[in-house]
Formats: sequence, structure tokens, C-alpha cells
Amino acid sequence: MTMTTVPNVTFKTRVRNDAIEGDNPFEWKDLTSDDVFKGKRVVLFALPGAFTPTCSTRHLPRYEELDAEFRAEGIDQIVCLSVNDAFVMYQWGKSQNAENVFLLPDGCGEFSRKMGMLVDKANLGFGMRSWRYSMLVEDGVIVKMFIEDGYSDNAPDDPFEVTDADTMLGFLKANRKAA
Repeated sequence: MTMTTVPNVTFKTRVRNDAIEGDNPFEWKDLTSDDVFKGKRVVLFALPGAFTPTCSTRHLPRYEELDAEFRAEGIDQIVCLSVNDAFVMYQWGKSQNAENVFLLPDGCGEFSRKMGMLVDKANLGFGMRSWRYSMLVEDGVIVKMFIEDGYSDNAPDDPFEVTDADTMLGFLKANRKAA
């Protein structure tokens, strides 16, 4: 059986550094795929864009809400990935009061492209974005993926049926019981 691993990329992130005084106590920090996934059990969900309706009202909030249940199933971290820059992801996290889900900027779309999930959303004025998907990753190995139907460039719809928090949590619980 062939195991698929997550792509090896470097994410450009911004992190708070309390040693920095002034109005902008943040600094750049590169995170590699290993930093995010190695030695961990991670649920990652990817979405088209911060501040967009479905992403802001249903996708991120439900993962945030169910964090304790995911942790009870042995998940070390929940990661939300979007092809947005670090500044946008930070402001979106603040506006969403995200405290549990780690917002990971895929600013240039490299991770999404290497996952085969980068799509052209020019018809909506977005440019290149991630298709909506979720996955369970254990120590860098993709164990399960849920991908929304309709994957294509310039897709007129933004389906949200199988990448939600409840579907992933149901999968985790079913597989715990079966093990």
C-alpha cells in the first residue's frame, strides 16, 4: 500500500513576539511542513478564502467550537489553510475570535498546488485559491481526505457538504470504535 505524505513546503507566517515593543509586536516565522505535521495527529481543512461567507459563518466556527471533541479523539492540532497571506489570516482570526484552530497562510498557493487542490477562481475575482477539502494527517502521512464535489477551475459553486467539522469528527469516532 502506498502512503501519501503531505508536500514539503515552507509557510511564511507572522507570530507575536512580546520582546518587540511598539504597535507591531509581530515577526516573520517560517514554518515547514515538518513543523506543522511531523510527530503529530493533525486535522487540516482548506477553504477558498478568509472573510468569505461560508468560510466565516460555518466552516471555521464549527471546527473552533468542536476543538475539545477533536482533542478527545487524539488530535493534536486543527489547522485551517487558505491561499491568503499571513496578514489577512491574522486579521480574519481576530475577527473570528479563533483561539483553538491554527490559521495557516498558504500565501503563494504552493501547498495547495502540490496537493493538487489549487483552482482558478477568476470568475469570482479571487484568482488562484484552494479547493475546499479536509484531511487527517498522522506524522505527515495523509490518512483520510474529504474533497468537495465539483473541483474545477472557475467552478460557479462553492460546495460545502463533506469537509465540515462534523463529518471529520464522525470519521474519527467511527474509526476509534472500529479499532
